[in-house]
Amino acid sequence: MPKVSVLVAVYNDGKHLAQSLGSLLRQTLSDIEIVCIDDNSTDDSLSILNDYARRDSRVVVIHQDVNTGQARARNNGLLRATGEYIAFLDSDDWMSDDCLEQAARVLDDHPDTSCVLLHVKNYMEGKNVCEDYPMEPFEVMTGREAFELSLDWSIHGWYVARRKLYEDDHYDETCRSYSDDNTTHLHYYKSREVRCCEGIFYYRINTVSVTHQASVRRFDWMRANESMKNHLEKLGVEERIMRRWETIRMLTLVDCYMFYHVRGRELSPTDRRYALSELRRVWGNIDRSLLDPSKTNKFGYRPMPYWWLFRLQEWVYFTIRGLMGKNRYY
Repeated sequence: MPKVSVLVAVYNDGKHLAQSLGSLLRQTLSDIEIVCIDDNSTDDSLSILNDYARRDSRVVVIHQDVNTGQARARNNGLLRATGEYIAFLDSDDWMSDDCLEQAARVLDDHPDTSCVLLHVKNYMEGKNVCEDYPMEPFEVMTGREAFELSLDWSIHGWYVARRKLYEDDHYDETCRSYSDDNTTHLHYYKSREVRCCEGIFYYRINTVSVTHQASVRRFDWMRANESMKNHLEKLGVEERIMRRWETIRMLTLVDCYMFYHVRGRELSPTDRRYALSELRRVWGNIDRSLLDPSKTNKFGYRPMPYWWLFRLQEWVYFTIRGLMGKNRYY
């Protein structure tokens, strides 16, 4: 059994594989397994992965005949992973040479620790600039503390974890995008302790990723949030947490409406109709009794009693913001 299995989901990212896989093969912890899942790429990603596998027995390649999205791809990788600890790496990100050794040492030394957060540096694509993820430093916290901080990403979600967490909670496959974040929240919630290490994870902020493209996948964010609400209800979390999450769902609805307002014309007519129907559906199932008035009583963020009135509010709000140059274009 290797010490760490690293899941690498790949879709049409051949240009970054040398950097990402190279960083794994240079790890000072050599007792690792690199499980690469090709999500039916149409570029040269699969041939590159197979070449790495021929040259290093630690690289395992799984090819999917159908493109499923990152969550399903990672879950298929989990079926093959045999490591004591589990890590993941997106195909355009990379790690410092001692990253996995640092994380594994913390897990070895602290049996009550379930997750070890890596030291994340955001790499700004095109600017060649790295900035630390904006997070208050800590040595150790309870899983519940980490869970609450993760709800608004006051702490990030890049970590190495004991495989038991993944056996209990695989990646949430509700959506092709975003729902895998729910797994991070659940892993923190079910951890006894969460710690940090100094191993560096370089996260590439890529302007052509799903979160930056004018894609109908943007609206998966709302459905992923609904899935997380279902998880929270099953866990029986206190009302304070449910109130906080429902408010986050409302803020996400407004954020997605801004995306529709600013970039909706770049979508196909079919996708525009779907996006609008999703916005209306989520508007209709928000539990307004749980919303935080300090965040949802101001203009632009009020749920409104009627759909047409909510749409009018959003149109006025984002039109004015646009005239002031304040709408984010992403």
